[in-house]
Amino acid sequence: MKKKDIERFFARFAARTPEPTGELEYANDFTLLVAVVLSAQATDTSVNKASEALFARASTPQAMVKLGEAGLKRYIKTIGLYNNKAKNIIALSRALLEHHAGKVPSSRAALEALPGVGRKTASVVLNAAFGQPTIAVDTHVFRVANRTGLAPAKTPHAVELALEARVPERHKRHAHHWLILHGRYVCKARKPDCPACIVSDLCAYGGKTTA
Repeated sequence: MKKKDIERFFARFAARTPEPTGELEYANDFTLLVAVVLSAQATDTSVNKASEALFARASTPQAMVKLGEAGLKRYIKTIGLYNNKAKNIIALSRALLEHHAGKVPSSRAALEALPGVGRKTASVVLNAAFGQPTIAVDTHVFRVANRTGLAPAKTPHAVELALEARVPERHKRHAHHWLILHGRYVCKARKPDCPACIVSDLCAYGGKTTA
């Protein structure tokens, strides 16, 4: 996709949804971090269903540690990989208390040093909690970037680097939210809804649908 088309691509999303937000529900930086950890290989809907009661009980690292691994599992057992996620969430809660005075750090290195926190999770937290122009590449972003020709690459990290190089600076903060929502509701995996797509004329996909 040419530079002028990339500008038009994101300008259209910005015009339609100037301040996009993710669909995970959270109350503070800590519950955001926990929700993103829970969302790995799980839907936002399933995480929100489980986290509502969890966050009413434990919305701080102190409360989460007090709840304990066994107590946490009772809240998140409907979410995939809940055993490992419970272990990591209790461990990262302890790490926040021991090394960050109970606060979620605003640096990538510090976030990625926490148990269960990888690059994508850190990118989401840096963006949503601290307003940093990070781009988190999930399955939706990966698909849209490749299918449209926006930033084709073979790995999520390569797509991230390509997007960082190509997305106009003024659109970087919201880029991954637009791409995630577009991939989730319009540019879907099995059958993209091309007639409903606001960037269809800029897209390089050769199998566009007509209905």
